[in-house]
Amino acid sequence: MGQYVRYFVQFFIILLFQVLILNNATLHWWTQPANFPVFTPYIYPLFILLLPFETPVWLLLVIGFICGSVVDTFMNTPGMHACAMILIAYLRTNVLLALLPKNMKEYKQQSPSVKTMGWPPFLTYSAFLILIHHTVFFIIELWSLSNIGYLILKILASSLNTMLLIGVYLLLFSRRAASLQR
Repeated sequence: MGQYVRYFVQFFIILLFQVLILNNATLHWWTQPANFPVFTPYIYPLFILLLPFETPVWLLLVIGFICGSVVDTFMNTPGMHACAMILIAYLRTNVLLALLPKNMKEYKQQSPSVKTMGWPPFLTYSAFLILIHHTVFFIIELWSLSNIGYLILKILASSLNTMLLIGVYLLLFSRRAASLQR
């Protein structure tokens, strides 16, 4: 039961951080030259990435839909975040199977993390799914491929900043979780 409470608290913290802080922070890489995108890093997909290995796909899809719908509600983007979250929830298990050195059944009661996977595989796993999430979201948001350079720049800049925030999150909370278990 304690594990479920921990995931609920993690879900709540990540969503609060996304909705209250990141959604209200517009980031610029430079002083916004002509048509350079203003972007918001989306860290909320991290919740799907950190769920236990044995989480069934149907539950990942439901959780992805709920998480995306909550963000959609606060950002007034009907279904766009939910669509991107459902896609990465669906792909998550296959990406893990491709990256893990062992069979997923050998990771009983564990979650994808730096501790269980190591830094390079975990960063590859999270960067791949974040890139897919951002690509789907921004294609739906812009709904046009007429300015492909703008779209690619927005996807890459947002993905890079999201990965930086995920790295900070992992550094802060991985140490704290390890110290709490001792």
